Amino acid sequence: MTDTIPLRPLARLLADPRRVILVVGLASLALIAGAWFFELVLHLRPCKLCLEQRAPHYAAIGIAALALPFARKRPVQIAALAVLAGLMLWSLGLGVYHSGVEWGWFAGPNDCGGTPAPAPGNVADFMRQLETTRIVSCTEAAWRFLGLSLAGWNALASLGLLALSLLGLRGALRRPR
Repeated sequence: MTDTIPLRPLARLLADPRRVILVVGLASLALIAGAWFFELVLHLRPCKLCLEQRAPHYAAIGIAALALPFARKRPVQIAALAVLAGLMLWSLGLGVYHSGVEWGWFAGPNDCGGTPAPAPGNVADFMRQLETTRIVSCTEAAWRFLGLSLAGWNALASLGLLALSLLGLRGALRRPR
């Protein structure tokens, strides 16, 4: 009788650790694409903490891409999901910290001045850059949606991906060899 009941989407996802690895990798890719969209299309220059929050997602994309061809083997699944969970925990911590800096709950880094401007071609370009360059502070949210900044949304997404990675890891550990 249970064979005729369709699995719920999350249960179906968790039934195969390779799918979890793929989803975490693709979600990280989507988050990076979103960050680049805000930077390149909407011209929201990232601060130092914004850029640091990208590192765990870049690593997650790489880990997922490296692990998937070999993920038929249980030890690879376990290792990849454990590393992905660690990366999402790191990302969650960075997102919560940056959000806290924006809300004034934590002191931000002293050297948070944003991304460097392109190198000037000559002295006149350098002078124009000095007049028009705006230092991006880690304490100011450049954009908010439903009260959360991009750092806050990254923290929520990372929390979800952490939970997904841990559930996938639990499933991989419980599977028979």
